[in-house]
Amino acid sequence: MAKLSVLDLAPVPAGSTIADALHNSRDLARHCEALGYQRYWVAEHHNMPGIASAATSLLISHIAAGTERILVGAGGIMLPNHAPLVIAEQFGTLAALYPDRIELGLGRAPGTDQATAYALRRNLHSNVDQFPRDVVELMHYFEPVSPGQKVRAVPGNNSNIPIWILGSSLFGAQLAAQLGLPYAFASHFAPGQLRDAVRVYRQQFKPSPQLASPYVMAGFNVFAADTQEQAHFLASSMQQAFINLRRGTPDQLSPPRENYLNSLSPGERALLADIMRCSAIGDPEMVAREVKNFINDYQVDELIVATQMYDHQARCRSYEILARCMG
Repeated sequence: MAKLSVLDLAPVPAGSTIADALHNSRDLARHCEALGYQRYWVAEHHNMPGIASAATSLLISHIAAGTERILVGAGGIMLPNHAPLVIAEQFGTLAALYPDRIELGLGRAPGTDQATAYALRRNLHSNVDQFPRDVVELMHYFEPVSPGQKVRAVPGNNSNIPIWILGSSLFGAQLAAQLGLPYAFASHFAPGQLRDAVRVYRQQFKPSPQLASPYVMAGFNVFAADTQEQAHFLASSMQQAFINLRRGTPDQLSPPRENYLNSLSPGERALLADIMRCSAIGDPEMVAREVKNFINDYQVDELIVATQMYDHQARCRSYEILARCMG
């Protein structure tokens, strides 16, 4: 059976604070560590009132300090927003503080809107070839220092931090395959090219010092509760977040709403159905069936599970139900 991991955006529920969200993330990490989850990743997003994980490396340190064994990493760092050397130094520091526990997933999307991307980068004119070059440069900083090497990552060099490529298209699949890196697909919100991307990645994979054979992790939404009705009620917070984002009005994570889908236009309901195709919403039996069907259908090695819920205890309970019903 595929391994289970956690993807956390450090959601900020309406009426709460950033501090509350960061505390909840560490509490959830401890809970999931005790349940046997493989890894706990946080994602870089900017200028979003409902997401507190913008300073991703700082949140990783906060979570790693509060746990003991679970792997902690970025799912991911949006590398075009940063100089590779800066990320090498940040993650080299994390690896020195928490040996053998830090991972680095890399994506090429901005993780925000265009205006904020400009505020982060000051330059939006990079071409499609820049991301692969930046990935290779970053990987080089994690290797032992070469004779005559003028620029070093200190901390960072000789740390051999595991790197993943993230994506939602064939571009990331091809890059991960060529570099011999594990591949994580963002099917929890962009499922359209999942099947083709997995096929291309496995077909084109070239072994590397980090990885001998292809390894695929897929994003998957899970909203598990004791009853079907309760699970669908809890999932409405995430559904509201998706719709608010598409309407251009992102906000803190809204409280769940009864019959939320009935308040939407047919077009918005169709949009949600497409975005959330890779999801399981229901009681333990339903969730176990949907998760197993997804793993068998797409032949992924691991699921990284996103569960955006307004109520923190309900979110912890959802991860508990999933762990127990999957054995």
